[in-house]
Amino acid sequence: MENSTLEKLRYPIGKFIAPEIYSSDYLNTKIAEIASFPERLKKEVLHLTEEQLETPYRQDGWTIRQVIHHCADSHMNCFIRIKWALTEDNPTIKFYHEDRWAELHDNLTMPIQPTLSFLDGLHFRLAYLMNSLSESDLEKTFIHPENNKEFKIKEIIGTYAWHGNHHLAHITALKKQKGW
Repeated sequence: MENSTLEKLRYPIGKFIAPEIYSSDYLNTKIAEIASFPERLKKEVLHLTEEQLETPYRQDGWTIRQVIHHCADSHMNCFIRIKWALTEDNPTIKFYHEDRWAELHDNLTMPIQPTLSFLDGLHFRLAYLMNSLSESDLEKTFIHPENNKEFKIKEIIGTYAWHGNHHLAHITALKKQKGW
């Protein structure tokens, strides 16, 4: 497969681009995207058959089922990382192997409904917490051990809004390609 085609399949909305300024408008928009993600996801996947859920969004990619469960895994880690940053002084977070998590039995075989319900509650809490953050809270940081890089909470808000939209686009692009 040609590199540009593969890149478009891997990043259907492009890679995350951080804004120069994390304005209130930008953050409010991203928090709204995070809050609405579970409903937007449900709209796209609730009607899918088991066979469709087992379809990878690209060659050597995850199935739709794995993508849905991955979003819960990843966004749960986001919530915990923000809590650590708010309650500890620049903590080093725990790295997790998302590729290995995606291959665990629950991510491969579990029905999607419990994960969709989980995402409802998780995203309500994420948005609720994010909307309560002060300017100084938004500047609090954690260190990601994968590259020893420091991230501010305000950066994480943009990144995780993109992350949900990124995986939702995997699903919608596949549905369009397949005529579902």
